[in-house]
Amino acid sequence: MERVADQALFSSRTFRAERENDWLQLEELLRRAEAGSVGGLSDEDLLELPVLYRSALSSLSVARETSLDMALVSYLEGLCTRAYFFVYGVRTSFGERMANFFARDWPRSIRALWRETLIALALIVAGAIAAYLLVSNDPNWYNAIIPQELAAERNPAATTEQLRQTLYHDQGRSGLGVFATYLFTHNAQVSIFAFALGFAFGVPTALLMVYNGAMIGAFSALFVSHGLGFELGGWLLIHGSTELFAIGLAGAAGLHIGTKIIFPGMETRLAAARRAGRTAATAMIGVVLMLLVAGLLEGFGRQLIVDDITRYAIAAMMFAFWCAYFYLPRATYGDS
Repeated sequence: MERVADQALFSSRTFRAERENDWLQLEELLRRAEAGSVGGLSDEDLLELPVLYRSALSSLSVARETSLDMALVSYLEGLCTRAYFFVYGVRTSFGERMANFFARDWPRSIRALWRETLIALALIVAGAIAAYLLVSNDPNWYNAIIPQELAAERNPAATTEQLRQTLYHDQGRSGLGVFATYLFTHNAQVSIFAFALGFAFGVPTALLMVYNGAMIGAFSALFVSHGLGFELGGWLLIHGSTELFAIGLAGAAGLHIGTKIIFPGMETRLAAARRAGRTAATAMIGVVLMLLVAGLLEGFGRQLIVDDITRYAIAAMMFAFWCAYFYLPRATYGDS
């Protein structure tokens, strides 16, 4: 038995000694490439990589067949796996990945959610109409829908002039940057909740869309009752054309996951949710960027621009931009 063990040990050492230089050379090239310095590899190195990879793959095959020590087999498996992803994987720079995301991945994911987007926006509109009718008929509904900290001085007890002041003046506040940051954080939380709650079969997401619409409807009923409907529209839409679109897309992402869980088709529910989650997650990365734009428009543009027509013009421009960006077909998107 000792003789057999000695022979196996000798064979393993001999095998390693004969080929280890190639493995170390491959490992060094991979280390340099993985460190982000692919451009630093010479043409000879790039030509040598596939040769060294195939050599390591051959060594792994021999090591498995001859039952060499498991530590050596594990080392070669890890080395070959790393080399495989470098030799056959798609290697792009960070800039290229970002360009691909904006040119192809994000618009494609949004277009894949077009049905859910329409449903989410319809839920927002339905909530707005219902709340508008409720508050118009009974102002007490306003306080039931709008949280006190959000309503502030915008409440049924306010006069027309007080409400007008909230649309055009900063009310003595300073630090619009802080205000914009707060709004971005709040809206991002709403959107993330709408996305995350989709795993509960989409029901909480749908309710959240309705409630967001209800807040818009309640605000609208209050200002319209004081003859400030047109003014409120400019105040709301300068950022709302981006913000509400983003929240609707977040709701669409959540509904997409919930729908796939309920109707997985030929897949398991877990597999369907995982596949839907990839599309929804890509959309959500872009949604956060949209909310950042909306936060800037809300915190700066809405406070600094007090002309109604200009506000409406910016709102229309932003909405047209997002629709064109997401839904107009372009060759650069890479769709087949």
